[in-house]
Amino acid sequence: MLDVRRLRLLRDLAHLGTIAAVAQAHSYTPSAVSQQLAALGREAGVPLLAHTGRRVALTPAGTALVQHTETILSALEAAEAELAAASTGLTGIVRIGAFPSAVRTLLPSALVSLAAQHPALDLMVTELDPVEMPDALRDRRLDVALSHDYDIAPAIAEAGLDAVPLIEESVFLAVPGTAGTTALADAERDSWIIGSPGTLCHTVTMRLCESAGFTPAVRHHIDDFTAVLALVAAGQGVALIPELASPARPDVRLIPLPARRRTHIFHRRGARAHPAIAACVTALRSSAPG
Repeated sequence: MLDVRRLRLLRDLAHLGTIAAVAQAHSYTPSAVSQQLAALGREAGVPLLAHTGRRVALTPAGTALVQHTETILSALEAAEAELAAASTGLTGIVRIGAFPSAVRTLLPSALVSLAAQHPALDLMVTELDPVEMPDALRDRRLDVALSHDYDIAPAIAEAGLDAVPLIEESVFLAVPGTAGTTALADAERDSWIIGSPGTLCHTVTMRLCESAGFTPAVRHHIDDFTAVLALVAAGQGVALIPELASPARPDVRLIPLPARRRTHIFHRRGARAHPAIAACVTALRSSAPG
């Protein structure tokens, strides 16, 4: 019989890439993870990992087992959801992840609604960049996540996760109120304020500028849109700003761009019928702008 906990470690190795990353995600030592994966290989009766120097990769059998593991874990989520639906009242911890502008705009009213309707739920919010959320959901650090992508940088389908569409919003080029810039192509000569390398906002800015025929001259790396707008207003550069993060202010002019940001509610596959997850989805959809 294959051990589900060990199967989860193998699945996480497929997504995270290294034993050290799996160990960190589960608060284990790398040695403990290696021992558990070796035991799983003995249970399976075939090699699941191939070692090349200090690196490890999944064998074809290991890859096939990961695919079955996704199905097994989704079935377990569905079983937990059905058992939870049979209990009386909603209780327990629900860990919600969200990107910064969603924490400010989408979450507050949803949290108020959930607290009023289900006071026994213990709601915990963590702010994360979208690139971090899939792994946080899979290793159960999150139960629900508000994540986004852009039509110019669409997200890939994530194994073991399901998505519920929430909103789409416009994307703007934010320029100082007195600037002569009227279009994205005009910003080739401007200094730019963009997100940190590795974030989705950084990727989207680079792609949009490249589509306009230039590479942005980056002056500042800032991830908080409130700070970005303050720097734009101070004449320190231009930036891309999504609609949710763009409150009207007289010292910043917003130029619409041919791009859309799309927000989805994510949860582990099989968990949609869990009463607490369903309640979160309902509250978030009710509080989203029309």
